[in-house]
Amino acid sequence: MLDVFSHRIIVCSLCRDTVTGRRSGGDLCADLRSRLAETLASSFAVETVDCMAGCSRPLTVAFNAQGKASYLFGSIDSGTDAGALVEFARLYASLPDGWCNSGQRPARLAGKILARIPAAGKAREQVR
Repeated sequence: MLDVFSHRIIVCSLCRDTVTGRRSGGDLCADLRSRLAETLASSFAVETVDCMAGCSRPLTVAFNAQGKASYLFGSIDSGTDAGALVEFARLYASLPDGWCNSGQRPARLAGKILARIPAAGKAREQVR
């Protein structure tokens, strides 16, 4: 089934809200699917995984696609960050290699990025 989607949003299902202790990954997935249904439903699979090792910064959410840089965000609030995640999904879908800088990402996600991982075979040596 995932073969029809060119992009994935992956949400941790085990992350617990630091205040309530509630696992909100499933709710966030449902919200994202609903919001993406209007514009990007055919491009994005939204799924859960049991853990992405972002336990110190719950809730974690990842974006990936073949041939593109992948992103891992943490400290996501399922109630207030869904709109920014959809905004990032639109940006991510438009980027040929997935590469963007912090100024291009939604302001609501500032300080929430845990990792940007180059696509396989796309890493390049940085000259300092």
